[in-house]
This record gives sequence, structure tokens and C-alpha cells, in this order.
Amino acid sequence: MSSQPSLLARPATGHPQVRRSRLRIGDGFLAGAIGLRARPVRAALSALGIAIGIAAAVAVLGISAFSKANLLAQLGAEGNLLTVTAGQSADGSAAPLPLTAEGMVGHIPPVQSVTAVGLVSGATVRRTAAVPVVDSGGISVMAAQPSLLATLGGSVARGTFLNAANGNYPAVVLGAAAAQTLGIDQVPLGTQVYLGGRYFTVIGILRPVPLAPEIDEAALVGFPVANSLLELGGHPTELYLRATPEQVPAVASVLPFTTDPAQPEGVQVSRPSAVLAARAAAKTAFTALFLGLGAVAVVVGGVGIANIMVISVIERRAEIGLRRALGGTRRHVAAQFLAESVLLSLLGGAAGVALGALATAGYAVTDKQPAVIPPTAVAAGIGVAVAVGALAGVYPAARAARMAPAEALR
Repeated sequence: MSSQPSLLARPATGHPQVRRSRLRIGDGFLAGAIGLRARPVRAALSALGIAIGIAAAVAVLGISAFSKANLLAQLGAEGNLLTVTAGQSADGSAAPLPLTAEGMVGHIPPVQSVTAVGLVSGATVRRTAAVPVVDSGGISVMAAQPSLLATLGGSVARGTFLNAANGNYPAVVLGAAAAQTLGIDQVPLGTQVYLGGRYFTVIGILRPVPLAPEIDEAALVGFPVANSLLELGGHPTELYLRATPEQVPAVASVLPFTTDPAQPEGVQVSRPSAVLAARAAAKTAFTALFLGLGAVAVVVGGVGIANIMVISVIERRAEIGLRRALGGTRRHVAAQFLAESVLLSLLGGAAGVALGALATAGYAVTDKQPAVIPPTAVAAGIGVAVAVGALAGVYPAARAARMAPAEALR
């Protein structure tokens, strides 16, 4: 007999071992991408809801960010501006300040600059004398000093501002809103308006002054001509002043007694930067509202993705059965459909971030401000999209994994 061992006597340990099937993460996402590519129109429509929601959120956060940056810049530059006004007279108009008010305030050590304006009561501004008085557009007439723009931080858009020479003649400078109301955007030689019963030559148009909106809606003339032709009387009705930033509260506390020692209780002191802070708070409320609407759109998009994935599981029963028959486990099938849902939502999130960034840039260009896209908004948009896609794919993936191979192939 042969001494060679029989094949039947081979030890049990010699049988080949069956290796466990594995699905790498990259292969799972590749399979999900193939599934999406097979139905591109459906995938695009499914991702649209996520894209709209993320785009709205990114745009709102971007616009809010550059608005906040602009506001902080204004607060930093204009936070030391104070205004001083008197109470109202018997007819409801602004009461005049003492003639000595400007000089007294200028002697306060922390005050860096001070300028006065005087409201000319009863004067109207019209394009011509033929325009009815009732159609004056609500433009006020103010006497101003040459130092007004330097104190307010304003600038001239067209022409020139009042100075020691033209302030003695019937010359007028229009605020930004007043010029728009009168339909004047250029100041060629000979441009005139009918002011206080006579024609004044327009010599300049101002850019908007955020902290003094009353200047935007006013026609400014020099104090000498306002006294001689418009009967102002030389009394200012409001003071604008700059103080050392660290001393603003201290200066504000002594201004009523310095401006009008006889009636300090009638003097009102305000800080225009507080108006900007209130405006910022109002914008924050609207930001929260729009973010809520964006969140609703994202949730609706997630529900749409879940619905589409359930339909996809039903339509691809044969594919699921074949994959299971070839050795795919339930975990593999679940991972494939979960990856498909995450990829679908991720594509929508990426598109939404791009659309939101474009919307922010467009708004910044129209507002002539630098665009600011917060990195946190981009990261949050992508993260929310992935999370929504994962949640939306849990049920469809579990349903696909529960299918029996034989039943799916039948």
C-alpha cells in the first residue's frame, strides 16, 4: 500500500476559510454616486430644497456680517459725536440756543470740535417759484457753518461746500435726500432753487450722513445770508460736537449747564451712535427670522430627500436582491443607500453655499461695501446638509437592508 496520506484523511484545518465580505467607505460613496448619476434630474430636484435653505442661511449671515462690520466701523469713528438741542417753542418749532452756546461748549477741555446749525422756520425749498408751496417735499432750510462737514465726517458728492466767501451770498448746498427730491444730481453753473421767496444758486450736493439724517433732508445756507435774507437772527438751534472718546460721558453730563446755564433742563443731549446700535438690534431680529425660514426650507428639503430615497428603494428591489445574492450583507446595502442620501444632501448644501455667497457678493456690490462671507456660515451650511442627509437616509437604508434576497429578486 502506498504510504501517501489519502485525500479523505486531510485534516479539517486544511479546508479553505471563507473570508468575510467588506465594504470600504470610499467604495460605499462610489456606489452611492453611481446611483445618483443614474437619475440626475431626480437628484437635482431632490437637492433643490436643501440648496435653497442653505443659500438663504449663508446669504443672511453674510449680509449680516458685512453690515455689522460697517456698523462697527461707523461706531468706532463716530462714537464720540454728540448733539445738543433745545426744547420746543410755543409753536412747536425748535427753540433757539443762546448765542454764546457754541463758544461756551468749545471751551470744555475734552471737546475737540464744535459746529452749529440753525433751523430757518417757515422757509421752503422748491425747484421753481411755479411749484406750489404744498409740493415742497418737506425739505428743511438750515444755516450751517463751514466746519459742519469736518465735525460730522461728511463729504461732498458734487460741487463744493459752504465757506467764508460763498456763505455771504445766496448759495445753497443740498443734502443727499433733498437733492433727490428736487431732481438735481449735478451742479452745473446756473443751477438754482427757489428758497425762502428768492432764488439761490446750488453750489454742492452732499453724500449721505448716517449719523445726521436731518442734514440729508436739508438745504444748507451760510449763517450770514440766513441772518440777512431769511431772518434767522443768528441763534443756532442745534450743536454738533466731537469729544475725546474716553471723556464722552463726562462731557455729556456738563453740556446742559454749559449750553444754557439759565435753563439747563430744556437742553437735550444725545449720542447718534445709539441710533446705530438700535438699528443693529433691529437687523438682528430680521436675521433670526430669515434664518428660521431657511431652517424650514432645509427641513422640507430633508423630507423630500427621504421620500425620494424610499421610492428609490422600491424601484431598485432587483438591484438590492442581486447585491445580496452576490455576497453583500445588510450592512453593505444600508451603507450604500445612506451614502447616497448623504451625497445628495451634500451636493445641495454645496450648491446652496455657492448661491448664498453669490447673493452676498451681489448685495455688497450694490451697496458699495466689501463682501464678507463668514467661514463659520460655510462650515455650518455643509455640516447641516450632511446631518440632514444622514437623518433623511436612515429609514430608507434600514428598509433596503431588511429586504430578503429571494424576495427582492422574485
